[in-house]
Amino acid sequence: MNAQEAKAVQERQLVVFQLGGETYGVDINWVHEIIRMQAITRLPRTPHFIEGVINLRGRIIPVIDLRKRFGLPLGEETQNSRIMVVELAGVTVGMIVDAVSEVLRLPAESIEPPPPVMQGIDTAYLQGVGKWEERLVILLDLERVLYRGEQEQLRETVAAETAAGT
Repeated sequence: MNAQEAKAVQERQLVVFQLGGETYGVDINWVHEIIRMQAITRLPRTPHFIEGVINLRGRIIPVIDLRKRFGLPLGEETQNSRIMVVELAGVTVGMIVDAVSEVLRLPAESIEPPPPVMQGIDTAYLQGVGKWEERLVILLDLERVLYRGEQEQLRETVAAETAAGT
Protein backbone atom coordinates (compact mmCIF):
# COMPACT_ATOMS: atom_id res chain seq x y z
CA MET A 1 0.00 0.00 0.00
CA ASN A 2 1.47 3.35 -1.00
CA ALA A 3 1.28 6.51 1.14
CA GLN A 4 -1.74 7.88 -0.76
CA GLU A 5 -3.73 4.64 -0.29
CA ALA A 6 -2.77 4.53 3.41
CA LYS A 7 -4.02 8.10 3.86
CA ALA A 8 -7.33 7.23 2.12
CA VAL A 9 -7.87 4.40 4.63
CA GLN A 10 -7.19 6.80 7.51
CA GLU A 11 -9.75 9.38 6.41
CA ARG A 12 -13.16 9.57 4.77
CA GLN A 13 -14.15 12.16 2.21
CA LEU A 14 -17.74 13.22 2.83
CA VAL A 15 -20.42 15.36 1.24
CA VAL A 16 -21.89 17.25 4.20
CA PHE A 17 -25.50 18.42 4.20
CA GLN A 18 -28.11 19.85 6.53
CA LEU A 19 -31.39 18.19 7.37
CA GLY A 20 -33.76 19.30 10.10
CA GLY A 21 -31.13 21.37 11.89
CA GLU A 22 -28.58 18.53 12.01
CA THR A 23 -25.41 17.97 10.01
CA TYR A 24 -25.14 14.73 8.03
CA GLY A 25 -22.47 13.27 5.82
CA VAL A 26 -22.34 10.60 3.12
CA ASP A 27 -19.29 9.14 1.45
CA ILE A 28 -18.47 11.21 -1.63
CA ASN A 29 -18.25 8.06 -3.76
CA TRP A 30 -22.04 7.62 -3.49
CA VAL A 31 -22.83 11.11 -4.78
CA HIS A 32 -23.12 11.62 -8.55
CA GLU A 33 -24.09 15.29 -8.45
CA ILE A 34 -25.94 17.95 -6.50
CA ILE A 35 -28.66 19.91 -8.28
CA ARG A 36 -31.04 22.73 -7.42
CA MET A 37 -34.64 21.90 -6.63
CA GLN A 38 -36.85 21.48 -9.65
CA ALA A 39 -40.40 20.47 -10.48
CA ILE A 40 -41.16 16.97 -9.23
CA THR A 41 -43.86 14.86 -10.90
CA ARG A 42 -45.87 13.14 -8.18
CA LEU A 43 -46.74 9.46 -8.57
CA PRO A 44 -49.68 7.51 -7.17
CA ARG A 45 -49.22 4.42 -5.00
CA THR A 46 -45.68 5.08 -3.86
CA PRO A 47 -44.35 5.15 -0.30
CA HIS A 48 -45.02 8.43 1.53
CA PHE A 49 -41.37 9.49 1.44
CA ILE A 50 -41.07 9.26 -2.37
CA GLU A 51 -41.91 12.74 -3.61
CA GLY A 52 -42.11 11.62 -7.24
CA VAL A 53 -39.74 11.67 -10.21
CA ILE A 54 -37.70 14.22 -12.13
CA ASN A 55 -36.34 14.15 -15.64
CA LEU A 56 -32.59 14.63 -15.35
CA ARG A 57 -31.09 14.98 -18.82
CA GLY A 58 -33.47 12.38 -20.24
CA ARG A 59 -33.29 9.96 -17.30
CA ILE A 60 -36.23 9.37 -14.96
CA ILE A 61 -34.95 9.76 -11.40
CA PRO A 62 -37.11 9.01 -8.33
CA VAL A 63 -36.81 11.61 -5.57
CA ILE A 64 -36.89 10.77 -1.86
CA ASP A 65 -37.62 13.36 0.82
CA LEU A 66 -35.12 12.44 3.54
CA ARG A 67 -37.10 14.38 6.16
CA LYS A 68 -40.12 12.16 5.52
CA ARG A 69 -37.98 9.02 5.32
CA PHE A 70 -36.44 9.69 8.71
CA GLY A 71 -39.70 10.81 10.32
CA LEU A 72 -38.45 14.37 10.86
CA PRO A 73 -40.78 17.38 10.88
CA LEU A 74 -41.45 18.70 7.38
CA GLY A 75 -39.50 21.78 6.39
CA GLU A 76 -39.94 24.62 3.96
CA GLU A 77 -38.21 24.50 0.60
CA THR A 78 -35.68 27.34 0.48
CA GLN A 79 -33.18 28.69 -2.04
CA ASN A 80 -30.61 26.44 -0.31
CA SER A 81 -32.66 23.22 -0.75
CA ARG A 82 -30.94 20.72 -3.00
CA ILE A 83 -31.39 17.31 -4.57
CA MET A 84 -28.37 15.07 -4.05
CA VAL A 85 -28.25 12.52 -6.85
CA VAL A 86 -26.88 9.24 -5.50
CA GLU A 87 -26.69 5.56 -6.40
CA LEU A 88 -28.99 3.66 -4.05
CA ALA A 89 -29.65 -0.07 -4.37
CA GLY A 90 -28.58 -0.05 -8.01
CA VAL A 91 -30.92 2.84 -8.87
CA THR A 92 -29.99 6.48 -9.37
CA VAL A 93 -32.08 8.41 -6.85
CA GLY A 94 -32.46 12.05 -5.82
CA MET A 95 -32.55 12.87 -2.12
CA ILE A 96 -34.02 16.19 -0.99
CA VAL A 97 -31.91 17.89 1.67
CA ASP A 98 -32.15 21.33 3.29
CA ALA A 99 -28.70 22.42 2.07
CA VAL A 100 -25.37 20.98 0.98
CA SER A 101 -22.60 22.76 2.83
CA GLU A 102 -19.24 21.28 1.89
CA VAL A 103 -16.99 18.37 1.10
CA LEU A 104 -14.64 17.50 3.92
CA ARG A 105 -12.01 14.96 4.84
CA LEU A 106 -12.71 13.37 8.19
CA PRO A 107 -9.95 11.39 9.93
CA ALA A 108 -11.04 7.79 10.67
CA GLU A 109 -10.08 8.15 14.33
CA SER A 110 -12.63 10.96 14.76
CA ILE A 111 -15.54 8.64 13.84
CA GLU A 112 -17.36 6.73 16.55
CA PRO A 113 -20.16 4.14 16.28
CA PRO A 114 -23.65 5.60 16.60
CA PRO A 115 -24.88 5.87 20.17
CA PRO A 116 -27.64 3.34 21.00
CA VAL A 117 -30.22 6.10 21.42
CA MET A 118 -30.13 8.96 18.92
CA GLN A 119 -32.91 11.45 18.59
CA GLY A 120 -34.57 11.82 15.23
CA ILE A 121 -33.71 8.87 13.02
CA ASP A 122 -33.48 5.10 13.29
CA THR A 123 -29.89 4.06 14.03
CA ALA A 124 -30.15 1.41 11.27
CA TYR A 125 -29.41 4.23 8.80
CA LEU A 126 -26.26 5.34 10.59
CA GLN A 127 -22.62 4.40 10.14
CA GLY A 128 -21.38 6.55 12.97
CA VAL A 129 -20.86 10.04 14.26
CA GLY A 130 -17.84 12.06 13.26
CA LYS A 131 -16.32 14.91 15.23
CA TRP A 132 -15.24 17.79 13.03
CA GLU A 133 -13.94 20.96 14.65
CA GLU A 134 -16.70 22.01 17.06
CA ARG A 135 -19.53 20.02 15.48
CA LEU A 136 -20.81 16.51 15.02
CA VAL A 137 -21.47 14.98 11.60
CA ILE A 138 -23.97 12.10 11.48
CA LEU A 139 -22.70 9.60 8.91
CA LEU A 140 -25.45 7.93 6.88
CA ASP A 141 -25.28 4.42 5.48
CA LEU A 142 -27.04 4.88 2.13
CA GLU A 143 -27.33 1.13 1.60
CA ARG A 144 -29.72 1.03 4.55
CA VAL A 145 -31.83 4.12 3.86
CA LEU A 146 -34.32 1.87 2.05
CA TYR A 147 -35.38 -1.61 3.14
CA ARG A 148 -35.17 -4.44 0.60
CA GLY A 149 -38.89 -4.30 -0.30
CA GLU A 150 -38.69 -0.53 -0.73
CA GLN A 151 -35.63 -0.90 -2.97
CA GLU A 152 -37.56 -3.30 -5.20
CA GLN A 153 -40.57 -0.96 -5.29
CA LEU A 154 -38.24 1.89 -6.28
CA ARG A 155 -36.79 -0.16 -9.16
CA GLU A 156 -40.31 -1.06 -10.33
CA THR A 157 -41.41 2.60 -10.15
CA VAL A 158 -38.45 3.70 -12.30
CA ALA A 159 -39.08 0.90 -14.82
CA ALA A 160 -42.79 1.78 -15.09
CA GLU A 161 -42.16 5.52 -15.46
CA THR A 162 -39.40 4.96 -18.01
CA ALA A 163 -41.70 2.69 -20.03
CA ALA A 164 -44.51 5.26 -19.83
CA GLY A 165 -42.15 7.99 -21.01
CA THR A 166 -42.81 10.46 -18.16
